[in-house]
Amino acid sequence: MLYQAYQLQDDLIAPARMLAELMGSATGGMALGDAAKRRIAAGLEMIARFRLTHTRPDFGIGTASVGHREVPVAVETVLALPFGKLLRFAKDIDARQPKVMVVAPLSGHFSTLLRGTVETLLADHEVYVTDWANARDVPLSAGSFGVDDYVDYLIRFLEAIGPGAHILAVCQPCVQALAAVAIMSEDRHPATPRSMTLMAGPIDPRESPTEVNEFAVSKSLAWFQSYVISDVPFRHPGGGRRVYPGFLQLTAFMAMNSDRHVTAHRKLHEHLAAGETAEAEKIKTFYDEYFAVLDLTEEFYLETIDRVFQKAELATGAFAFRGSKVDPGAIRNTALLTVEGGRDDICALGQTSAAHDLCRSLRPHLKRHHLQANVGHYGVFNGKRWEREIYPVVRNLILAME
Repeated sequence: MLYQAYQLQDDLIAPARMLAELMGSATGGMALGDAAKRRIAAGLEMIARFRLTHTRPDFGIGTASVGHREVPVAVETVLALPFGKLLRFAKDIDARQPKVMVVAPLSGHFSTLLRGTVETLLADHEVYVTDWANARDVPLSAGSFGVDDYVDYLIRFLEAIGPGAHILAVCQPCVQALAAVAIMSEDRHPATPRSMTLMAGPIDPRESPTEVNEFAVSKSLAWFQSYVISDVPFRHPGGGRRVYPGFLQLTAFMAMNSDRHVTAHRKLHEHLAAGETAEAEKIKTFYDEYFAVLDLTEEFYLETIDRVFQKAELATGAFAFRGSKVDPGAIRNTALLTVEGGRDDICALGQTSAAHDLCRSLRPHLKRHHLQANVGHYGVFNGKRWEREIYPVVRNLILAME
């Protein structure tokens, strides 16, 4: 009934949002001073924005800076599967650039959360992105989607790109990315990536546990199944599918930093009331993305809790794919870069760099770790520190393996 209760509440609030939006549009005709109009319009806009969305926003990347010129970018679907697509950001250039597959997390937000990551990479690379589907939009006839399926999708996506690609995983899918590369390495697969960049991911969540890690191990799997899994309402294409709703994940993340989000929305109201459009737009852009949520299948969510966080299967050598043990020691030719943020409160220091011990067969010159001391989780893959300090390290590793 959890999802149904959320849907009912959203349906009840929707008319108020629509009314606020209409009244906001009409404030221009009010016989009031400009300051009063802005204050009223600001309050109405805050009410109108009180919502979550459940469809992927556009990436909004129409051009990319390559060298000293702007070139057009078109988003193409390379491979479409029921639970996700592989997108390519095609640029109108003749020069060959290294192919990089960005593995987006499947943790309650859409792949567009990595818009800034993609924009930066586009200057020097041919960029592909895993674009995961909202589980509530996937019909039951498509079957299930668990951790092994995720790994299988990564392998199929790399096959679609072809030999010579590089893989860059952000946050939660670092585990699946490492597993996929290990499987392909052991099979001597021709599409095995040349380099693997793992950014702020829980390779070994037992290292310096964060609040997120502690919560994952504080409850039994049965508790998670009983209290956070719900049926998708039948009004949606995936009606009846059991999911971990994206709105729950968002609520949990916001609760961890509630003061920050309250302050941001207070500033947004102040900027709107003062007519400071540019400043307000920055905050709105971030929260438009942050409040776009997707649902995870029950099996993927519970297996992630069980296999990644509670049992730390990859770190302990117990991780298996389709019944066969996965051995990161099979990786011999794929260069490894791990990136961590010194102020990351979701994936703490040591959790990602643990990959170096697991990839025991890699020679020292194929391993590198980068600690960005002054960023939190989001700053590892987005923002000025990512662009100016982290990205050059990523670019150099990829270039070295070309």
